[in-house]
Amino acid sequence: MIQKAYIVPGQPHILLAPDRNKGWGELKKAYEAIGREIERSGAELLLVYSTQWFSVIGHLMQVDPNPEWVLVDQNWYEFGEIPYRFRVDPEFGKLYCEIAKQRGMQASTVNYRGFPIDTGTVVALKLLNPNNAIPASIVSCNIYAEREETRNLGSAARAAIEQYGKKTIVVCVTNFSNRYEVADIDIASDHISSAKDDEWNRKLLEMLGEGRLEDVAQVAREFAREANADMGFKAIWWLSSLMGEHNRYDGKVWGYAPVWGTGAALVELTPSNKALDFEKEFDEANAPVANTESGTGLESHNVLSEAPKRDEQQPEPERAVSSAIRTDRAPKPVGPYPHARRVGDFLFLSGIGPRKPVTGEIPGLTFDEKGNIAGHDIEVQTRACIENIRAILEDAGSSLDRIVDVTVYLTDMKRDFERFNEVYAEYLGTVQPTRTTVGVDSLPTPIAVELKVIAAV
Repeated sequence: MIQKAYIVPGQPHILLAPDRNKGWGELKKAYEAIGREIERSGAELLLVYSTQWFSVIGHLMQVDPNPEWVLVDQNWYEFGEIPYRFRVDPEFGKLYCEIAKQRGMQASTVNYRGFPIDTGTVVALKLLNPNNAIPASIVSCNIYAEREETRNLGSAARAAIEQYGKKTIVVCVTNFSNRYEVADIDIASDHISSAKDDEWNRKLLEMLGEGRLEDVAQVAREFAREANADMGFKAIWWLSSLMGEHNRYDGKVWGYAPVWGTGAALVELTPSNKALDFEKEFDEANAPVANTESGTGLESHNVLSEAPKRDEQQPEPERAVSSAIRTDRAPKPVGPYPHARRVGDFLFLSGIGPRKPVTGEIPGLTFDEKGNIAGHDIEVQTRACIENIRAILEDAGSSLDRIVDVTVYLTDMKRDFERFNEVYAEYLGTVQPTRTTVGVDSLPTPIAVELKVIAAV
């Protein structure tokens, strides 16, 4: 019943401003060509999973038959409004929700006038299904769901499609590398943020062009670490699980271009009966879910390693199980990761900056008469940064004096190092953890300092 799957980007630039950048225009043309193929395909349902529809508690399924509103993207509002009215299949959404619940997941349906449809879904449906010729179903992306829960959600979708019995096309809205430029850019010269990201994107697109969806799913963690993948590239886990977790597809890359520094691509995957010399090149073992309720962050998994040849398989060694740490006393992470993870007797903290808890406000900034950021107070930001770290450590059962290693990132080493060091010494001078200080061009938000910490429990 699954005819094809597509991986597509969801930025409004492609829909609203294709004439302002050659790559954006080429992405729109590829989008529209796919849309024409879909309309001729005889498909009876479009199932959309978008990394831009965030949910925190469980998974949501849209069941409003005709969601209608005017979208203005919160980040790219200058590109204008996107009015939309979509045709949704509520019965499939209800079925999908019920099957997800039966499999131990937290899930619920949404049918509320004015409930916002995310930008990624709006862009995808406007370009792929402009005439609403095919009813759609839309499912959210839980920001805390790790690999096993995301695979479970994909498997539930496959079961719902098989039970529903309609010809279905699956649409996965996600970027590849997701490192946005944080300042205004020369739009005509838009480029992938780093050569490393571009290299990773092209390698994965090569694999997908060969139909190796499951291999890409297996290396998703490494890709996420190396190229700042969109939501940890978890969408690929959902898609691979839904499609059957194998590499037997005919793949086609329709387009690849930067959108504000990110890696945006359109990929088609068609199930195939082709014979393979080997089933998988990579193999990340499927670990049991410790708790399938979204938002707990409790999932054990094995670290990715390249699988030995079939005649050299060895028993998998035991690995320490890690648990995620999150606290309301520290600023919310800006990506799909926890504040810290505990492994054995150690805490490994994510990079922590000076943003304020709850509000996310950045302290210590100065502004010019036009409201643009003019500078920063490194002492204020350093104190805020370390206080955030203190809160995370205390809520995890540790403290500042248990820190054993620190990595510091400064955006202005020449100007800020001395004053940063003075504040740092007030807090950790007597603790004497090992330390590495690195100068960087920028950090994910307009902050001047970030610390990454390892501490004993």
